[in-house]
Amino acid sequence: MISRLAAVALLALPIACAALPESADSAGASAAKTEVMVLGTYHMDNPGADLVNMEADDVLAPARQAELDALVERLAAFQPTAIMVEAESKRADLLDDGYLNFTPEQFGSDRNEITQIAYRLAHELGIERVYGVDTRDGEVDFFPFDKVQAFESAKGIDLTSALIAQMQTEAAEFSQAQKTETVSQLLARQNDPAQIEAMHNAFYYGLFELADATEQPGAQLNYGWYARNALTFGKIAAATEPGDRVIVLYGSGHAYWLRHFAENTPGFSLVEPASYLED
Repeated sequence: MISRLAAVALLALPIACAALPESADSAGASAAKTEVMVLGTYHMDNPGADLVNMEADDVLAPARQAELDALVERLAAFQPTAIMVEAESKRADLLDDGYLNFTPEQFGSDRNEITQIAYRLAHELGIERVYGVDTRDGEVDFFPFDKVQAFESAKGIDLTSALIAQMQTEAAEFSQAQKTETVSQLLARQNDPAQIEAMHNAFYYGLFELADATEQPGAQLNYGWYARNALTFGKIAAATEPGDRVIVLYGSGHAYWLRHFAENTPGFSLVEPASYLED
């Protein structure tokens, strides 16, 4: 098994090796792509860390636990070989410390979506490759909303209130949907491509208006958010190899860029989660 990191060493092989005939098996392996399913999710333990937070009901309730088991059964049909989660690993191999220390008893106590979905799926399928691919700190501020607010205050304008109000409307609709929809259906709602694009463009690209000749805080926030997700995808690339089938479980706000990278990066292909969430 050769990871993309290890594959760099192959460049040091003698040039004469290039003249050797390529076997059918090796040709097929080199042509295989890494399939990536980006599964955007809501934060089931209500950490309150987002600009606008969706209030999740109790996923430890018996009905929700049954729905999570059904979700895992659906996702298992994808036959994933690795799972990536929104956690930061300090290990050289990027394996997630949370899963290395995981016990099934956590299903009854830990409301976090990483435990309830990613660890549940890995445990059910016997997958050992659960990676923490998040990056919390970088060379740039990943979400400099304070600069956006300072610019608005200095210029006497208020663009963000309307943008946030729209997000709050979406959050209220989600809360209402929890009363009648299963976890799988709620995730299908969050992973609709048209919805993902519309919400991203309305908020992030809407901020480009906040600019003058010397300051562009809206642009700063956009490239900061891009940077965090680009670093995440770089770790995904480092931890995978051609032919892998990967589920990336991340907060739904990251889905736009992670989907973009999976769809456009050479050697990768994007798999839509819809058919694995609803009939």
